[in-house]
Amino acid sequence: MHPIAHFRTITQHRHMVMLHCIKAGIPIQGLLHDLSKYTPSEFIPGALFYQGTRSPNEEERERKGYSSAWLHHKGRNKHHFEYWNDVNPESKVYEPVEMPTRYLIEMFCDRVAASKIYRGKDYRDSDPLDYFLMGMKRGRPMHKNTAKKLHFLLKMLAEKGEDKTFAYIRHMKK
Repeated sequence: MHPIAHFRTITQHRHMVMLHCIKAGIPIQGLLHDLSKYTPSEFIPGALFYQGTRSPNEEERERKGYSSAWLHHKGRNKHHFEYWNDVNPESKVYEPVEMPTRYLIEMFCDRVAASKIYRGKDYRDSDPLDYFLMGMKRGRPMHKNTAKKLHFLLKMLAEKGEDKTFAYIRHMKK
């Protein structure tokens, strides 16, 4: 169990997301970002499965077949595309729903910050795009418009850097 290391990691991540959200023009979302990670439902499994190089949810999932912390987290945080699934009234099947722009922007900020935290000094602006593409290859169910917009932003980050991407996001938000 690594409660102090886990606390430091999630707090460092949260502060970095907060800074990115300020750059993106959504400071309140940055301030409120990932507060559920400090609740017992998420913090205890996070401390138990902490490794420091990747999300503890991955380790919990590998050991138990699911991540209780992730199930709790994704159901309470609108910046995760997994939150945006609902029953289609016509097909009666759960399907991805397009994310509102403000949560898409927060998701972008979250992914960039997570890449920076887990990659450390080896971080490159193409890392969040690489992670996204890897997830899409695994067939993660994201609404096609949400995926298209996120891909566009991550590709812009990889090719043009943070300053131009955040300037574009601030303009896009209007």
